[in-house]
Parts: sequence; structure tokens; C-alpha cells
Amino acid sequence: MTHSAQIFCVKNAFLTLLKKEIIRFRKVAFHTIAAPVLSSLLYLIVFGTALQDRVSTQSQTPYLEFLVPGLVMMAVLQNAFANSSSSFVQSKISGTLTFLLVTPLNHVSIAAAYILSSVLRGLIVGACVWIATAIWIAPAASSYFWVFVFAALGAFIMGALGLITAIWADRYEQMGVIQTFFIMPLTFLSGVFYSCEMLPSPWRELSEFNPLYYLIDGFRGGFLGYVETEPLTATVCASLTCLTFFAVSVWLLKIGYKTKN
Repeated sequence: MTHSAQIFCVKNAFLTLLKKEIIRFRKVAFHTIAAPVLSSLLYLIVFGTALQDRVSTQSQTPYLEFLVPGLVMMAVLQNAFANSSSSFVQSKISGTLTFLLVTPLNHVSIAAAYILSSVLRGLIVGACVWIATAIWIAPAASSYFWVFVFAALGAFIMGALGLITAIWADRYEQMGVIQTFFIMPLTFLSGVFYSCEMLPSPWRELSEFNPLYYLIDGFRGGFLGYVETEPLTATVCASLTCLTFFAVSVWLLKIGYKTKN
């Protein structure tokens, strides 16, 4: 087989795997898209209604306008992680991963297909949450560029992290532990429901060690035009995190860690 023919086969195999992953979450859209949107609306109703007159923000933005971007970004991050992690660990447990590993796909293409499908699901869910919250408030973005950049970077990071976690996990219970005791706390303590600048010391300083804080702050800044941290610095750090997590996921697939036994 010539080199050009090999590239053509890998390209077609990559697109097929990507399409398969997209179809997977689209087929159960009620669970993968509608359910997260409903959860976000419930958060908006409970927290927005109960706290809109009790919580202040540093920029004096109305609380509902402050809350909506945080809920959108939270949905993007959580669903990107859930997509790659659930799909890959299901393939491991069911034994269908073996059929994927014998294809012409290289490890970069496998990781990229899982992560990109996760990015797409995260962005779709985030867009649906944004549209659904228009019933209450629909803040116009002051910079769609930063909105998209931080949403895409956040979804990529969480998609890659979900893939790494799924490679490590042997059971669904292990995935649940990571999601419950790691992903959920980091998300809730990243400033989704409050401004970290309003926190007293040392909680304000501790928030700076939460990587999701910078993603949510940058994303919210794209809507409100006000950020607590420098967006360019956050973008560079997030980009480096993307490359690191992607390289780790490719390396784990290459060495066959818990995938070739």
C-alpha cells in the first residue's frame, strides 16, 4: 500500500469513528442533551430566584446575567467529560475496543475522534442551555470570540480528561468516583454561582488553584465584558493544558495501558 493510500485509509477511518461517536450521543439525545439542559434550568430557577437579591457581584452585574454564562460553561465542561469517558469505558467493558485497535487508525486519530466528539456534544449542550435560559435572561455576548475560545478549550480539556480517566478505569463505578469527588467539586467551586473576588481570604487565593475557575471566568467575561483574570494568560495556560492532556491520552493508548490486556 502506498503512503497516500495509507493516509486516505486513516482519514476515512478517523471520520468514521468520529461520525460513530457523534451518532452515539445523538441517538440518545433525550439523555445526553435534554437532561443536562433541564438540570441547568433547575439550577437557574433555584439559585437565580432565591439569590438574585442577596448575592452581589464585583462588576455590579445583575445576578441572573452573571449566573447564566456560568451555567452554560458548567454544562459544556461536564458533558464533554461525560461523553468521552462513558463511550470509551463502555467499549472497554463490552470488549468492542478490540475491534477499534485492529483498524488502520493510529493512536492520535483515536484520541482525536473521541475528544472532538466530546467537544461537539459540550458545545451543543451549552448552546441549548443558553437558548433555554432566554426565558429568563439572554445576555448578549460582548465578545463572541472569547466565548467560543474558552468554550472550545474547556470542552477539549474535559474531553481529553474524560478519555484519560476512561483508559484508567476498569468499571463504571470508578468513573462515578472521579465525576463525583473530582469533577463536580471543581466545577461548583470555580465561581459558577458566585464571584470569586467576593470571597474572603484564604478562599479567594485557593480558588486560583482551580483550573476550571479560569475557564469559567474567561467564558463569562466574553458575555459581560468583565473578567477577574487576564484572558490571554488564561488562554495560553488552557492551550498548554489541552496539549498536555491530549499527549497523555495518546501515550496511554500507544503503550496499551489497560487496553491490550
